[in-house]
Amino acid sequence: MNRLHAAADRLLRSGSSIAVAMAVMSVATYGFTMIAARMLGPGAYGALVAMMNTLLVISVLQLGLQATAARRISSAPGQVAQIEHGILRLSWRASLVLGAVLLALAPAIDRLLRLDSLPTAAILALTAVPMTMLGGQLGILQGERRWYPLAVVYVANGLPRLLIGVALLAWRPDELTAIVAVTLGQVVPVVCGWWILRGARTSEADLGDHGAASVLRETLHNSQALLAFFALSNLDILIARNVLDDHLAGLYAGGLILTKAVLFLPQFVVVVAFPTMSSAGERRRALTRSLLAVAGLGLCAIFGALLLPQVAMVFVGGGAYAAIEPRLWAFAVLGTLLSMLQLLVYAVIARQGRHTVLLVWAGLAAMVALGLTTSSLGGLLAVVVGVDAVLFVALVAISYWLVEQPAPTPSDQPVPARA
Repeated sequence: MNRLHAAADRLLRSGSSIAVAMAVMSVATYGFTMIAARMLGPGAYGALVAMMNTLLVISVLQLGLQATAARRISSAPGQVAQIEHGILRLSWRASLVLGAVLLALAPAIDRLLRLDSLPTAAILALTAVPMTMLGGQLGILQGERRWYPLAVVYVANGLPRLLIGVALLAWRPDELTAIVAVTLGQVVPVVCGWWILRGARTSEADLGDHGAASVLRETLHNSQALLAFFALSNLDILIARNVLDDHLAGLYAGGLILTKAVLFLPQFVVVVAFPTMSSAGERRRALTRSLLAVAGLGLCAIFGALLLPQVAMVFVGGGAYAAIEPRLWAFAVLGTLLSMLQLLVYAVIARQGRHTVLLVWAGLAAMVALGLTTSSLGGLLAVVVGVDAVLFVALVAISYWLVEQPAPTPSDQPVPARA
C-alpha cells in the first residue's frame, strides 16, 4: 500500500499529471460545447460559437503572459520573488485594462457578432478579465515546474464550465446564460490559482530586470508570436468559405475537427517542455525529445485515420461528411504539422527569437495567397499542408542552428534584434 501511495504521489507531482489534467479539461470543454449545441439550437449556438472564437483571439494575451512568466522563472531561478511580483502585478493591470477596453467596445462587438444583445457583449468583455489574469498564474506554476498544482488549475479551467453551464442552460437556454456560465467557469481557476500562490514571494523589493515595462515588452512579443500561429492554424476555414461552395466548405470544416483534435492532443508536451527549452543547457535535448513525442502521437493519429476511417468519422460528424473519409489521413497530417509548428513557435519564444517569428507571418501570407487560387477541397488541403510543411522544415533548421545560443537576459534596456 505504501508503494502504491508513493507511486501515485510521484505521478501527481510529475509532468504526467499535466497530461491527465489537460485531457480532463479538453473533454469537459468539448462536453460543454456539445451540450450547448443541443440545448440552445442552431441560432443561439451560432452566437455562442462566435463569442467563443472571439475569446480565442483575445486569449493570446493570456498565453503571452503565461509564456513570459514560465520563461523568466526557468531562465532565472534565483530571481523568482521579483519575477512573481512583476508578473502578478502586470497580470492584474493587463486584465483590467483589457476588460475595460472590451467593455467600451461592447456596442461594436454586439454589431460585429450580430448578437442583438448589449448585455451579452458586455459579459463577453468581462470574461476577458479572469481569463487574462489566469495566464500569469499558470506561467508561474509552469516555470517553477509545480506540476500537481498546475494540473489542479487546468482541471478547474474545464470542469466548472461544464457543471455550471449545464445547470444554467437547463434553467434558461439562451446565449446570454451560456456566456455567463463561461464567465463563472473562468473565475474558478483564478480563485484556485490565487489560493495556491497566496504565499508567493511577492515583496516590493527592487524588481531589477523584471519591472513592468520589461515584462510588458516581452509579453507583447510573445503574444504576437502566438497570434501568428493562431492565424496560421485557423484562417484556412475562412479561405475555404471564399473559394469553395457551401457544401465543400462544410466538408472541409468537418475534416478540421480531426485536425484540431490532433493539434490539441499533445498540448501537455508543450506545457511540460517549455520551461526546459528556456534553459540554454537543456534546450537541444528538450526540443528533440518533444518533437519526437509530438510526432509519435501524430503518427498514431495518421495511421488510425488510415486504418480505421469509420471510427474517425464518428468524431468528425458521421455519415453527412462521408465524402471526406478518404482524405481523413491528410487532415491528421495537417494536425500533426500544426502541433509540431506550435512546439517550434514556443521554442522561438523560449530563446526570445525576434526575426524567426516573421517566418510564421510569411507562411500565413503564402497560405492565404496560394489558397485563394484553389477551387477544390483537395487543392486547398494540399496548399495548406504544403505551406505548413515548408514552414516546419525552415523552423526546424533555424531552431537547431540557434539552439545552443543562450536566451537573452531580460532587461529594461532595448534588446538587440535576434534571429
